[in-house]
Amino acid sequence: MSIVRLARVMREVGDFTILDHVDASIAAGDRIGLVGPNGAGKTTLLRLVVGLDEPDEGEVHRKRGLTIGMLRQETHVDSTFAEAPSLRLAVRAGAGRLQELERILRQLEHDGRVTEPEYEAYQHEFAVKDGYSLDQRVEAALSGLGFERDQWDRPPTNLSGGEQTRAALARLLLGDPELLLLDEPTNHLDLAALEWLEQHLGRRHGSLLVASHDRAFLDATVTRVWELRDRRLTPFRGSYSAYNRQREERDIRAAEEAEARAGQIVREQELIQQYRHQRKHGKMHEHEARLEALEPVEKRRDDARLRLPTEALAGGAPARSYESVVRAEGLVVGYGAGGRAAGGRGRGESGAARGAARDQKRVAVATVPWLELRRGDRIGIVGPNGAGKTTLLRTIAGELPPLDGALDLGRNVQLSYLAQLRDAPIPGATVLDAILDEMPLTQGAARSHLARFLFRGDDPLKEVAALSGGERSRLELALLFLLPANLLLLDEPTNHLDIPARE
Repeated sequence: MSIVRLARVMREVGDFTILDHVDASIAAGDRIGLVGPNGAGKTTLLRLVVGLDEPDEGEVHRKRGLTIGMLRQETHVDSTFAEAPSLRLAVRAGAGRLQELERILRQLEHDGRVTEPEYEAYQHEFAVKDGYSLDQRVEAALSGLGFERDQWDRPPTNLSGGEQTRAALARLLLGDPELLLLDEPTNHLDLAALEWLEQHLGRRHGSLLVASHDRAFLDATVTRVWELRDRRLTPFRGSYSAYNRQREERDIRAAEEAEARAGQIVREQELIQQYRHQRKHGKMHEHEARLEALEPVEKRRDDARLRLPTEALAGGAPARSYESVVRAEGLVVGYGAGGRAAGGRGRGESGAARGAARDQKRVAVATVPWLELRRGDRIGIVGPNGAGKTTLLRTIAGELPPLDGALDLGRNVQLSYLAQLRDAPIPGATVLDAILDEMPLTQGAARSHLARFLFRGDDPLKEVAALSGGERSRLELALLFLLPANLLLLDEPTNHLDIPARE
């Protein structure tokens, strides 16, 4: 039985058609992976299913009383979450019905009505919904998603953006809706949290629709795949690996069919010309009718691949830095009071300003006894959530001053930094405007640069505010490569990027 059905759904954003007459249905217990290139409409489809948006044409039918929970790609913390006195209580609020039952049962007990049928009915519902283990499940979710015990009783407003996303996921899982919608849930998870989420989803009895570019995660969690490509939705059975094989086979067959159909069309055109010259009009009209019946099959072009430039658009190749690019000794990185940066930008800051920053209450996140990055090094920073990876990168980038120790950048270092949380407004109404506002260029040069990052055809005219998470990430990369750099600091650069772009 279907719990959600999409019938001939169309969705347009401005002049762009995102979804074109999509038909699909979700049954109870379905575990569906939603895949497709950045900008194909995955988030749009999820928003239509949950009811946050309405289709321009067609209908979305939902089972009466269906409970749906959705994790958005970029979490927007609501007032209930932000005003909770602790992270534990903010996550516990996800089990709203259980908390309501707790209040009712306590009130009935206080009124001495424990022998009444009403109390028995509420207690039965509470037990069936596993209410007696609620606190244990809250702690399991917090621990599984990488929160240390000393964070559980802190106000949730102290969390970073990535931590808020994980907390929102924990709260959503506690609610256990009939249909769970997840939009890129793995972006802010370390390996341990990712494994915990896979196991948790494997134990769920409800339906799941998850948009993800993580192939291993999809293989571990879904049994069907919906592919969004060229504004249409195509269903496949099996895991992501099974879908990938089926899609390759379909593409090969489609290419062969297109070649064969093109050959038939050429042959019919030749016969029409031949019979026209021979004045055999009956035969000519017969083959003209055949030609009209032969609709050409469009041969699918190979998917375009993102190509990072070897030289910046302005300034050409970067300067050659000295051998030592970054050197740190006894470095302590962290924040000032209240989780804020202890001061302004690290480079170019006066000694007095740094001294004043050290006088504040400081929170050390990580210590680096010794570190040296030499020209040509390619270094990956790994560690669990909260270990200080982002804090270290922000300190090297100059966004945070060191709390202690020495940090020196070598001579001729030209630095570009891609932050993990790329939620700052991008100037410009359209993608093209964003490039032109950043640097004076001809439209041709700007479009050529954007094409490397897969903004082609009418894509540069898309509104920045309407970009998907993956499209925004590609635009951030395009902006990053406008100026020459010989030191790239990349914090989770593959977040939101589709599989071809990641590769």
